Amino acid sequence: MSSTPVAVVTGANKGIGFAIVQALCKQFTGDVYLTARDPDRGQAAVTKLQEKGLSPLFHQLDIKDRQSICTLRDFLKEKYGGLNVLVNNAGIAFKVDDPTPFHVQAEVTQKTNFFATRDECNVLLSLIKPHGRVVNVSSIMSVRALARYSQDLQQKFRSDTITEEELVKLMTKFVEDTKNGVHEKEGWPNTAYGVSKIGVTVLSRIQARMLNEKRKADQILLNACCPGWVRTDMAGPNSTKSPEEGAETPVYLALLPLDGPHGQFVSEKAVQTW
Repeated sequence: MSSTPVAVVTGANKGIGFAIVQALCKQFTGDVYLTARDPDRGQAAVTKLQEKGLSPLFHQLDIKDRQSICTLRDFLKEKYGGLNVLVNNAGIAFKVDDPTPFHVQAEVTQKTNFFATRDECNVLLSLIKPHGRVVNVSSIMSVRALARYSQDLQQKFRSDTITEEELVKLMTKFVEDTKNGVHEKEGWPNTAYGVSKIGVTVLSRIQARMLNEKRKADQILLNACCPGWVRTDMAGPNSTKSPEEGAETPVYLALLPLDGPHGQFVSEKAVQTW
């Protein structure tokens, strides 16, 4: 078993994830795994970084496939005895002008961005070693979307005592409300992506609270963050940041000192009010 520290970045064959891997290869002392759903695209991304003189490694990971998650877990457990840094970057977003019905967008977006991220975390968080770091890539859209919720929903999503079970019920209700055409009446905004990222941010707050309760002495720091409006396939060419600039806050959180934030929503390397 290797004693080398290890970092894993999900959804990393392009865009922000790719830039996070690139930065970690330069700043993290240990092995850095670029993961992707498609092995060919993942290997191509690794080759691109190797051509820059960096040494990332590749492992297949589809966060919507539990078997894929468990395969990665078993590999990390056997080779490294755990995991030091986990950056959950994998996610999707429909284009603004996409004609797909909103209820379909809602279901597909929640399935990937919230439910699959949650499933992957529930498997891999147990591997995080003492002084480990976990970064869940959310979005400023989570804050903006929350402001458009009904007061009742805002209180629920801002609660310091909300449980994971309660959060799952709320996220499920959003999808069901869109199918029934009553989501606006029930206090939800018209943004499937924004709602999914609210789920990620609130899930991060819950996960941090659970780490405090069960593994306080291990000093693991877990946060959600907004990388900014980044020029990727998802956000488009008119975005204000390069992928490298978008990677700055996630990488900052992945390499936090012991006195860094925990259970927070971070943007531009600063804790934001939730």
